[in-house]
Amino acid sequence: MPTGLVSSLLAEPAVADAPRRVWRDWVLVGAISTGAVFEAIFREDLVWGPWSMVAVVLLGLTLLWRRQRPLAMTAVSMGAFIVLDQVARVVDDGPVEAFSSVFLLIHVYALFRWGSGRQCAFGLLVIAGAFTSGMIVAWTGFGDAIGGAIVLLFPAVLGAEVRHLVQRRDRDRDEVKARERELLARDLHDTVAHHVSAIAVQAQAGRVVGLQRPEAALDALAVIEAEASRTLAEMRTIVGTLRNDQLETPAAELAPQAGLAEIRQLAETSVAGTGPRVDVDIRTSGRVGPTVGAALYRVAQEAITNARRHALGATQVNVTVDSDNTHVRLVVVDDGAQQHSVFDAPSGYGLIGMTERAELLGGTLRAGPSDVRGWRVDATIPLGGTT
Repeated sequence: MPTGLVSSLLAEPAVADAPRRVWRDWVLVGAISTGAVFEAIFREDLVWGPWSMVAVVLLGLTLLWRRQRPLAMTAVSMGAFIVLDQVARVVDDGPVEAFSSVFLLIHVYALFRWGSGRQCAFGLLVIAGAFTSGMIVAWTGFGDAIGGAIVLLFPAVLGAEVRHLVQRRDRDRDEVKARERELLARDLHDTVAHHVSAIAVQAQAGRVVGLQRPEAALDALAVIEAEASRTLAEMRTIVGTLRNDQLETPAAELAPQAGLAEIRQLAETSVAGTGPRVDVDIRTSGRVGPTVGAALYRVAQEAITNARRHALGATQVNVTVDSDNTHVRLVVVDDGAQQHSVFDAPSGYGLIGMTERAELLGGTLRAGPSDVRGWRVDATIPLGGTT
């Protein structure tokens, strides 16, 4: 194995914020303890009988700390069984071989799921020591040795794979959130740039008119022009650093910003025979700014696309936009079968992006089965979300 790869694996940090004990951990320990009691009662060939099971019950408690201290708990539990087997071999000429000691495989899984690279490396030495001790005490042939090694290493491979999948999912979620922040930055830039540009133009016109007016007015207009131009330049620089040019295409850069008016166009794109009919009802009593309007459009677009592609048996999608003096609310409901939404699919992350945008604007977004049938997406955003 290349030296660089080994160094990279050893440098892998432990999983941050490993879960603390939950009720399922106590149930797991209780199940192991119960199994140990039954084994002590019904197994006549068990070495040291009840005393072995007392050791199993006590060592089973190490599972309560397997996430926070994976290497320590693996070393304690496996080290104790190494000692028990070797002592039993000397005293009674045979290993303990308690079936309930299968919980050691959970420690192997936890080590590679939560531990750091160095902890996993040291843990492999402990696992190898336990395996070697077991082979010395009860050698039954190479076939059993190979099978035992596979059984012992399978939880390690499983833990490492689950860890990789969770890390990849978290990276994908972070990328979706970052992408949504970039899009929001663009919307904010386009909105504010429009107004600031207008201020600059008015200030320039004011300087021309101000030639025939008091000197103070001319000075004030000059200040307005300078401040507006400086603000526009600084804002473009800041937003430019937030954007990823590889993600932004020229067409998207020059495209007009979508808003409430464009939500109605989503209904027009529904072609008969290819998907559910889309009905849009927009009732607003307050002024919806461009940034909030763009967020509502993206939520509606995502929800409608989801309904067309994944809502089983859906014939209609209702889109309702309503607002008062403080908030605007968007509700998208389809009449399909209540089922798993594409929002929850690992490859989509639609809900993550839409929730991120709503929260950045001070709002909320909820998605789930509706009360009657179908899927419901409900977003509420303050009208002041443009600030």
